[in-house]
Amino acid sequence: MSDSTSDCTKPYTAVTEAEVEALVRGICFKTGPPRRLGVEVEWIVQELRAPRLPVTTRRLEAAYAALRAVPLRSALTIEPGGQLELSSPPAASLMECIGTVSADLDAVRAVLARDDLGLVGVGQDPWHPPRRFLREPRYDAMETCLDRTGPAGRAMMCTSASVQVCLDAGHEEPGPLGLGRRWWLAHQLGPVLVAAFANSPLAAAEPTGWLSTRQLLWMEIGPDRAGAPPLDMDPRTAWAGHVLDAPVMCVRQDSGPWDVPEQLTFREWTRSRTPRPPTREDLDYHVTTLFPPVRPRGHLELRMIDAQPGDDGWIVPLAVTAALFDDPEAAETAYRIVKPLAERGLSGPAPHNPLWLDAARQGLGDPELHETAVACFATALDALPRLGATTEVTDAVRGYRDRYVVPGRCPADDLLDHLRATDGRAHGKDSRT
Repeated sequence: MSDSTSDCTKPYTAVTEAEVEALVRGICFKTGPPRRLGVEVEWIVQELRAPRLPVTTRRLEAAYAALRAVPLRSALTIEPGGQLELSSPPAASLMECIGTVSADLDAVRAVLARDDLGLVGVGQDPWHPPRRFLREPRYDAMETCLDRTGPAGRAMMCTSASVQVCLDAGHEEPGPLGLGRRWWLAHQLGPVLVAAFANSPLAAAEPTGWLSTRQLLWMEIGPDRAGAPPLDMDPRTAWAGHVLDAPVMCVRQDSGPWDVPEQLTFREWTRSRTPRPPTREDLDYHVTTLFPPVRPRGHLELRMIDAQPGDDGWIVPLAVTAALFDDPEAAETAYRIVKPLAERGLSGPAPHNPLWLDAARQGLGDPELHETAVACFATALDALPRLGATTEVTDAVRGYRDRYVVPGRCPADDLLDHLRATDGRAHGKDSRT
């Protein structure tokens, strides 16, 4: 949600429907050998001494003012509810990406600690209701738009956090590293990543019945805004059609509130040209208001992984995902491993199909997802040395596999166990039922 408009389109030039389709096809998938990797890590900011107390707006403002003076290689942005996000620059290797973000996180934590604040890795704030921190026309319009489908939008804006892995789109040619294969694999491996890294079972200090409540929020927002296009056609064609037929979230204004039309698709906007003709800048902005689990932005942005516990918990999903996509042998193996899962999707777009629903609700308590995750982690562990991963990183992935994946657990289970032990709650809402 902190996406800024890209500089790859020229502003203030009106576009036609045909131009929009051509622009989307050309901009959103840039092919070539996979050489770059990135990660975006989001965090909930909390009081170090009393995590259940909300951080006041004044304290957040002071902390972020101090952070803006810190030299970072990653881009630091603030989410609508005050969540903090670091977005790495494109890295030439897994270890370069990890090194850059780790150093930046150390610097950020040091500044926050001076004000008794810290970062917590969890997919959804388990204690506090949605509360807007940023008051900007973009977020006012987003809130108005998302409120039309229920409360999930506000929760997504203000209480959610994730680990988003960014991968090159891949070769134009077919094969394990080809664009078509990587696009398909991202959507079929997605529910396995949801299940293995689910870490958001609570809302307002109560179990929700889902291990990834954050993923539930995306599903409740609806397929037009947070769904994927069909997988049974060329990725460029499918995504271009999806962008054109998705509702416009808002029409930006130079001053005053932004217009929030109802049921105006971008295709209809190009045809009606009201309330004003859409521009290339409007198109670029429109794409950032779509939140599918896999979003093409020139590269592929995998958005389905909950934020992870611990200072370095984000490294494991980054390493596993990079290994399964960027090592040719592992990519081919992963394709074969997840292929049987496709039938459970019933040809429905992600995440609004039975497979994704089961992953978010049951995690690795689902036998087929459990078996698939065990095989995918084994494949990733074999591939990581070929990607130059250090022993420390490989050991972290192996430790996660042994602690969570093999027993069929995920970090959400730890949160539920802790709640049962400390508050005597979580009864009657077992997420596996």
